[in-house]
Amino acid sequence: MVSRHSQELPAVLDDAALSVSDRSAHLNALKMNCYALIRLLESFETMSSQTGLMNLELGGKGRKSRAKATHGFDWEEERQPILQLLTQLLQLDIRHLWNHSIIEEEFVSLVTGCCYRLLENPTISHQKNRPTREAVTHLLGVALTRYNHMLSATVKIIQMLQHFEHLASILVAAVSLWATDYGMKSIVGEIVREIGQKCPQELSRDPTGAKGFAAFLTELAERIPAILMSSMCILLDHLDGENYVMRNAVLVAMAEMVLQVLSGDQLEVASRDTRDQFLDTLQAHCHDVSSFVRSRVLQLFTRIVQQKALPLTRFQAVVALAVGRLADKSVLVCKSAIQLLASFLANNPFSCKLSDTDLAGPLQKETQKLQEMRAQRRATVPSAELDPTEEWEAMLPELKATLQQLLTLPQEGEGMSEGVAETETPEEVEGRIRQLLAKASYKQAIILTQEAIGHFRESEPFCHVDLEDSEETRFLSLLGAIFKGPAAPTQEENPQAAAGNLGPGETGCKDKPTGSEPEERSDELVKQELLVQYLQDAHSFSLQITKAIGIISKMMYEHTTTVVQEVIEFFVMVFQFGVPQALFGVRRMLPLIWSKEPGVRDAVLNAYRQLYLKPKGDSARAKAQTLIHNLSLLLVDASVGTIQCLEEIICEFVQKDELSPAVTQVLWEQATEKAPCSPLERCSSVMLLGMMARGKPEIVGSNLDTLVNIGLDEKLPPDYRLAQQVCHAIANISDRRKPSVGERHPPFRLPQEHRLFERLREMVTKGSVHPDPLWVPFKEAAVGLIYQLAEGPEVICARILQDCAKQALEKLEKSDHQEALQEMPVLPTFLLMNLLSLAGDVALQQLVHLEQAVSGELCRRRVLREEQEHKRKEPKEKNSKSESTLEEEMGLGGATADDTEAELIRGICELELLEGKQTLAAFVPLLLKVCNNPGLYSNPELSTAASLALGKFCMISATFCDSQLRLLFTMLEKSSLPIVRSNLMIATGDLAIRFPNLVDPWTPHLYARLRDPSQHVRKTAALVMTHLILKDMVKVKGQVSEMAVLLIDPAPQIAALAKNFFNELSNKANAIYNLLPDIISRLSAPEGGVEEEPFHTIMKQLLSYITKDKQTESLVEKLCQRFRTAQTERQYRDLAYCVSQLPLTERGLRKMLDNFDCFGDKLSDESIFSAFLSIVGKLRRGAKPEGKAVIDEFEQKLRACHTRGLDAVEELEVGQGSSQRAPSARKQPAATRHRPVASTASDNFVTPKPRRTTYQHPNTQQQASRKKLRIVFSSDESSDEELSAEMTEDETPKKTTPIRRASAHRHRS
Repeated sequence: MVSRHSQELPAVLDDAALSVSDRSAHLNALKMNCYALIRLLESFETMSSQTGLMNLELGGKGRKSRAKATHGFDWEEERQPILQLLTQLLQLDIRHLWNHSIIEEEFVSLVTGCCYRLLENPTISHQKNRPTREAVTHLLGVALTRYNHMLSATVKIIQMLQHFEHLASILVAAVSLWATDYGMKSIVGEIVREIGQKCPQELSRDPTGAKGFAAFLTELAERIPAILMSSMCILLDHLDGENYVMRNAVLVAMAEMVLQVLSGDQLEVASRDTRDQFLDTLQAHCHDVSSFVRSRVLQLFTRIVQQKALPLTRFQAVVALAVGRLADKSVLVCKSAIQLLASFLANNPFSCKLSDTDLAGPLQKETQKLQEMRAQRRATVPSAELDPTEEWEAMLPELKATLQQLLTLPQEGEGMSEGVAETETPEEVEGRIRQLLAKASYKQAIILTQEAIGHFRESEPFCHVDLEDSEETRFLSLLGAIFKGPAAPTQEENPQAAAGNLGPGETGCKDKPTGSEPEERSDELVKQELLVQYLQDAHSFSLQITKAIGIISKMMYEHTTTVVQEVIEFFVMVFQFGVPQALFGVRRMLPLIWSKEPGVRDAVLNAYRQLYLKPKGDSARAKAQTLIHNLSLLLVDASVGTIQCLEEIICEFVQKDELSPAVTQVLWEQATEKAPCSPLERCSSVMLLGMMARGKPEIVGSNLDTLVNIGLDEKLPPDYRLAQQVCHAIANISDRRKPSVGERHPPFRLPQEHRLFERLREMVTKGSVHPDPLWVPFKEAAVGLIYQLAEGPEVICARILQDCAKQALEKLEKSDHQEALQEMPVLPTFLLMNLLSLAGDVALQQLVHLEQAVSGELCRRRVLREEQEHKRKEPKEKNSKSESTLEEEMGLGGATADDTEAELIRGICELELLEGKQTLAAFVPLLLKVCNNPGLYSNPELSTAASLALGKFCMISATFCDSQLRLLFTMLEKSSLPIVRSNLMIATGDLAIRFPNLVDPWTPHLYARLRDPSQHVRKTAALVMTHLILKDMVKVKGQVSEMAVLLIDPAPQIAALAKNFFNELSNKANAIYNLLPDIISRLSAPEGGVEEEPFHTIMKQLLSYITKDKQTESLVEKLCQRFRTAQTERQYRDLAYCVSQLPLTERGLRKMLDNFDCFGDKLSDESIFSAFLSIVGKLRRGAKPEGKAVIDEFEQKLRACHTRGLDAVEELEVGQGSSQRAPSARKQPAATRHRPVASTASDNFVTPKPRRTTYQHPNTQQQASRKKLRIVFSSDESSDEELSAEMTEDETPKKTTPIRRASAHRHRS
C-alpha cells in the first residue's frame, strides 16, 4: 500500500490544481502509511532480535529456517526494501503537502527514529547486514539534505557514540558518505564541535563514551582528513585532558592529516605552518605522562617515516627523541622506539651504508674545502659590494664595547692625531669616519665623531643629535647613519670628485669582475654548502644510531619476548646497513639460541638466516664463498661460549638442509688447501666443518682420514691451533652425553691402534718438550678426544704420560751433565708446567670417563642381560610371584643395580686411581711439592697449571680432597696471581657440588672472594656463587650480603651479574625476605659495612622484591624493633631509609603505630624525619577515606616528635582524649616481647663473624660495660665447623663426606 501510494504521489505533487481537501487527504494517508510501516518495521526488528537470541542458545543448523517459520518470511531479506521505499518516498518533493511547505519535525523524527533504532542492534555490524547499513545511511542522508535534520542527527550520533561501542566504525562510514556524496561537510564540524565541547573531566569518568569518541575520530581522520582538519582547533583542549584515549585520538588525527593532506614539497606557507604545528604537538607528546600515549606517538612517527612524510629538517630531532625513549620504563614504549629507529634506518635519505667512521673523513675534507671557498670569495668580492647594513650589524657589538669603554674611562690626547682640520668640510670628516669604521678603527672613529659634533653643530649629519637620548645611543645612531649613508670616496686625493661620481653601492675599483664569474662562484659555494650539510646530517644520524645500538643491546635479555624480538630485528637491519657496531649486537644475540621461549629462539634463527644464508653472488659457489667468509668473521676472537652458540645455529641449519652442498665443498677445499686461503681461513673452515658435523656426523665421519692428514700430519713446525680444531671437529661425530638407559647399541668407539690416536700421542709427546703456548689447549682437546672415541683410553693416556715423563727425565739428565757444577739439576719451567697440566687433564677425563662412559656401558649391558634372562623364563615362571618379581614391580631392582654400579665406580676413584702404582698416583708428590712451595716455584704459568691440576686431582677422591682442602683454600686466599685465584674459585665450586659436606665448612672463604681486589676474580666468584646458591649447593646465610655489595661494583658486568642473581633468587619463595635482616645488619655495620649512598642503592634494589603484604608488615615490625638496638646515627638513618622503601599498606602503618616508641625518639634527626614523612606521602596517594584518619594520626605523631620529642606524643594523645593505647602501658611489653635474651656481654649491632673474613670480631672486653642488648639472627650463628675453617693444621676441618664408603685412608708425605 505504501509502495502504491509512493507511485501515485509524483503525479499528485505535480498537479498545480490540487485542492486543499485533496492535499490534506494525501497528507493524512502519507502520515498513516508511514506510521504503520515504521511501527511494523520496529516490531519485526524487535521480534527478530529476540528470535536471534533464542537461536544462539539452541545453536545448530537451521536458524534461518526457524526464523522464517516464526514470521512466515525472512525478515532480514525484507528489511532492506522497506528502507529503500522510505528513501524513495523522502526523495519526492512532499513538502507541498504541508501548509507553507514546512514539514513537521515529528514526521522527520518518525522516519529517522527507526533508522537509529536499527543501528542500535549489535548485529548491524555483521557483514551480512551490510545492505541494511547502506540503506539506513542513504535514508538519513536524504533526511539531512532535504529535511534539515542536521541538528537532530548530530545530537543522536553523539548519544549513540557514548552508549554503543559497535557504532563507531558504522557512523564513520555514514558521516564520510554524507560529507562526500551528499555534500554535507558541515555535519563533520557539528559533530566534532559537540565532541570538543565535552568536558575532559567528564570523559575521564566515562571511559565508554571516551572510547567511542576516540574510535570515531580516529577512523574519521583516516577517511576524510581534509574535511576534519578545519575543525581540529576545537579538539585541542582534549590534549590536556586526563583521558589518554582521547589524547591518542587527537594525535592520530593529526598524524593522518600530515600523511594524507600535509605531505609533499609543494605545500603553501599556511599548510606548512599547520604541518609544523601538528608535528610539534606530536613531538611534545613523546613525553606524555601516559605510556600508552608515548608509545602511540612513536608508532605514528613510524608510519610518517615509512611513508616519507617527515621533513628532513626534523630528522635529527625525532631520532634523538626515539633514542631518548629507549630508556623509558614502559616496555611498550621501548618496543615502539626500537621500531621507529628501524624505520629511520630503512627509510633514511642519506646512504645504504651508515658508518660514522667512513663518513667522518669525507665530512672533514668537504668542510675544509668549503672554508677555503668562503675565504676565497671574501678575498675576491669587493668590500663595497657588501650590504652596509649587514656590515654594521656585524661590527656593532665590538663598536658598542669600545664606546662604553671610552665613555667610562676617557683617554686624553687620543684625538690629537685625528683632529678636525680648520679647512675640512663636514663631508670630508664624514668620509674619514666611514673609512675608520671600515678598517675597524673604532676608537679613532668615535673620538673623531666627538670632535666633529663640537665643530659642526649646524651641519649635516652632526646637527641631528637628540639630547634626550643617552650619550651611548646618540653616538651609535650617528655612527650608524654615517656608515650606512652614501659610500665613501676611495681616492683621498680628490674626495669631492669621488663622492660626486660614485653613487650608493658603487665602488671605484677598476678591475671589477664580470657578472658571470660571481654567479658561477656563488652557485659552486651553494652546492658545497649543501654537500657539507648533507654529510653533517648523515654523520649525526650515524652517531645517533651508534648511540642507540649501545642502549638497545642492553635490552636484548629483557623478560618480555616481544621486546627481545624487536631488538633482534633491529640489529639485523643495522647490520645490513653496515654500521660497524652492529656486529657486537649480532654476536650478543647468539646466547639467545638457548632461550626457553620458542619465539626468541626462532627470532635468532631467522636473524642469522637473513644475515648469512642469503649472500649475494652470481653463482652457487660465489654465494658459498661469501657465506663462509661472513661466518668466519664471527669466529675471529670469539669466546668458547660464542662458538658453542654458533655451533648450535649451524647444526640447526644443517639438520633442515638449509646449507647448500656448495658450502661443504668449498669448506673441504679450503681445509685441504686445494683452494688458496690463509692459515686463519683454513682453521675457520675446519671449525665450520666440525659445527656442521653436529647436525650430520657423516660430513666428518666419512672423511676422518682426510682430517687426520690435515691437522695431525708430520710437519715442522706443528700447527697446534689447526690440530686443536681438527680434534674438536672429529669429536662431533659421536654424542658426548651419557648414554640413555634405553640405548641398545654400543657407543661408537675406535680401536686403540687407529692412526688418529697414534698421531695424537705422537704430537702430544713431542710437543711437551717445546715451549709453545698453543700446545696446552691442543693437548686438552687431544686428551678429551681420546677418552671420547678410543677403546681403552686410559691405556693410551697412561702411555702418553709415561712418554712425557721419560722425556722430562732425559732433559733433567742432560742438564745434570751440562751443569755438573750445580748442586742439583734444574728442569725447564715450561716442561714441568706441561707435565702437570697434562696429568691434570688426564685425571679429570678419567673421572668423566668412569662416571659417564663406563657407568653408561655397565647400565646398558645390565639392561640387555636382564632382557635376555626375561626372554629365557618359562611362562609358568612369569606367573609366579617371586621376591625378585615383586622387587621389579616396585621398581627396586633397577635402583639396587644402579647403586651397585655407582659404588663400583666410586670405589675405583677412591681406592685405585690415586693409590699404589697407578700412573696418576706417581704425579701426586710432584704436584703437591710445587703447590706447597710457591716461593721456590714462583713462575706464574707453572703456579697456574699446578693449582688447576690440583683442583682436578681433588675431584677424583673424597679422601684426597679432604686432605688437600686446606692447601686449596690457602692458595685461593693468599696467591698473588689473580688467574690462580680465579681458577681455584671455579675448582672449589666444582668440589662443592661433588663433595658438598667436605666444602661446607669452608663456605665463608668462598664468599670472601666476592670482595677480591681483582675484577676478574670477583666476576668469577659471582658466577660460581650464583650457580651454587641457586642450585642449593651451599647454605644461604647472612654472608650473601657480599653478593649485595656487588650491585654497586664499578664494573658494569659484575653489577649486572649480581642483579641477575637477586632476580633469580626472588623467584624462590621467601628467600630474599629471610635474608634481608642479616643483609641490613652487615651492610650498615660500622666495621665491614658500606657507605651510606651505596647502602641506599643496594637496599632500594633488594627491597623492590618485597611485594607481599604479610612480608612487608613483618619487616616493618622487625625494622622498627631494630631502632632499639642500633648504636650509631648512621644505623638509625639506614633503618629509616629501609622502612621508607617498603610498599606499605594501612595494616603496615598500624604496625608502625604499634611500634612508634621504638623510633619516636630518633625523629629529631632531619633525614630520619624526612624518610618517615615520605611514607605518609606515599600512603596518601591511594588511601581510602577510612584510612586517612590513621595516616593523619601518624603524621601528627611524627611532627610532634620531630619538634618537641617523644613526650609530645603522650601529651597529644591525652589532649585528644584518646582511649586507644597508652604509651606507658605498652612500652614495657613491646620491649620485652621483641627483645632477645642476651647470651654474651657484647652489645654490638652486627653479629660477630668468623676470623679471616671481611667482617671482624668486635672487641667484647672494651664494650662489656655498655648495657644495650643485641639482636641475634639464626643465620648469623656460626657453627663450630665454620669457626674452625682456618688456615692452620690443627684447625683444619676433619668432617668427611657421607658419600665415601671405603674405610681406607691415605697418608701422603
